[in-house]
Amino acid sequence: MQALPKSQLLRFVEQAMHLARRAVPRHSSKFSKRRYTLHQHIVLLCLKVRKNTTYRTLLDELIEMPRIRSAIDLDEIPSPSTLCKAFDRLDMAVWRVLLNLSVRLLPTNGVVGIDATGFDRNHASKHYTKRTKLKIQQLKVTLLVDTKANAIIDLHVTTTRKHDSQIAPSLIKRNIGEVAILLADKGYDDQKIRALAREYGVRPLIKHREFSSLHKMWNARLDTDLYGQRSQNETVNSRLKRKYGAFVRSRHWWKQFRELVVGCLTHNIDKAL
Repeated sequence: MQALPKSQLLRFVEQAMHLARRAVPRHSSKFSKRRYTLHQHIVLLCLKVRKNTTYRTLLDELIEMPRIRSAIDLDEIPSPSTLCKAFDRLDMAVWRVLLNLSVRLLPTNGVVGIDATGFDRNHASKHYTKRTKLKIQQLKVTLLVDTKANAIIDLHVTTTRKHDSQIAPSLIKRNIGEVAILLADKGYDDQKIRALAREYGVRPLIKHREFSSLHKMWNARLDTDLYGQRSQNETVNSRLKRKYGAFVRSRHWWKQFRELVVGCLTHNIDKAL
């Protein structure tokens, strides 16, 4: 009998399992109950984000997904609280390692754009928020995106109105070797950023705010074709919100930060397929 072809969902699960095995041990400690593995927890948490659903709905659907369960050796469906607690215990450092590993799945070229976008911290209708005069504070998410593969190399998340020029330096320093050319709009127009980039061997292509004819001349001399690739940042921002939701479900800020990293990891795995 001919084997059934693998669905995109099954291939996603297998790739997520592969990354999880590379990033963490099977169990958190020798005292673990060993009912479920860290690998299974990571895959299920990524699957929840990919399907843009809740813990309860995901686990209910898993009952009818024998091939998915088989791919991660899941004999027993966990409870929603088990997955929720697993998400609490898995440190941000683990998710960052997984994100770094996921970038290796894609053919990046070092031409990287930086841009920020906003994610709602609550899921509420526009009509409701307008009628009740409720202000939904957003998370500011700055993404480093490889323009060839649309891979998310790194991200910075803040709840404050921190200026773009204050965020960029930490992202540059953290990703030496991944970035050859940095593309950025006028929001990142700061000589300190340009100097820092050059210090680490990165070519900055950052538009100047035009306060004089000299600034206009510098902008006119920018490599238009190369700078135009910065639009891939907007493509990735749009795709993240369209596929995985424009809001975060978690209530605590540290969980919200993790949720966004998992979303970026999920995006990279999806792109690799």
